Amino acid sequence: MSRFPVGIQLYSVRDDLEADFEGTLKAVAEMGYEGVEFAGLYGHSVEEAKALCDKYNLDPVSTHIPFTDMIADPEGVIGEYAKLGVKYVVIPYLTEEFRPGRERFREVIEGAKVIGDVCKKYGIELLYHNHDFEFVKIDGEYALDILYREVPAALLKTELDTCWVNVGGEDPSAYIRKYSGRSPVVHLKDFVMPGKKPEKMYALIGIDEQKQGDTEEAEAFGFRPVGYGVQNIEEIIKASRVAGSKWLIVEQDMPALGKSAMECARMSIDFLKRVNN
Repeated sequence: MSRFPVGIQLYSVRDDLEADFEGTLKAVAEMGYEGVEFAGLYGHSVEEAKALCDKYNLDPVSTHIPFTDMIADPEGVIGEYAKLGVKYVVIPYLTEEFRPGRERFREVIEGAKVIGDVCKKYGIELLYHNHDFEFVKIDGEYALDILYREVPAALLKTELDTCWVNVGGEDPSAYIRKYSGRSPVVHLKDFVMPGKKPEKMYALIGIDEQKQGDTEEAEAFGFRPVGYGVQNIEEIIKASRVAGSKWLIVEQDMPALGKSAMECARMSIDFLKRVNN
């Protein structure tokens, strides 16, 4: 069986990018990452980012772009990122007013159709990156499944985040298989959760007002380098192969184990070099 190419979601090393954009891209390439997934360009143009990817032989696989940015100017935003050479554009996260159970979730469903149609014009596929809040049921069906049922696969595919699928109560490998043929990119994310699920889950990834730190909630959940948490990574890779996935993308929202973000990124790719074959 052939190995998967492995990329890194650059949000994982965001502070390093802020300090040294080119040096960080060079470093992840030297670690063995073959591609990158952007989440902002840190003041650089798409042309500059593409030139650096070319220089260090990194495939600019995909980019995360806020839903509100894309729906405000689909042609302009997608057209600009098409210059970067990405194969996939991803809806990465929904703020509370757009989440399932809120009235504006319908806007996400309809907006994905519009954005997906524009992506097709540029030869790009639109993906949706889940968290755990999509695993609430509406009339007995997960909101995530509603999204994929109502938006045709030709306009929207998945970027299943395996951590959040697990936290949401489902088996990541089974869920990847469920969306066989619709899962070109899989997010490998490992974690530990020895206690209860935190109430303010997204404070732990720096989105909400509370930051990860010495709190009881932080002790109940923690991100880990791939292979150092509870996830069955080898089974997830097998499922991704069955599903016809094209890329595995490492993401670790916060460093752990007393290591820096870059050290965690190296631990993840070193583990994957042993099991991704």
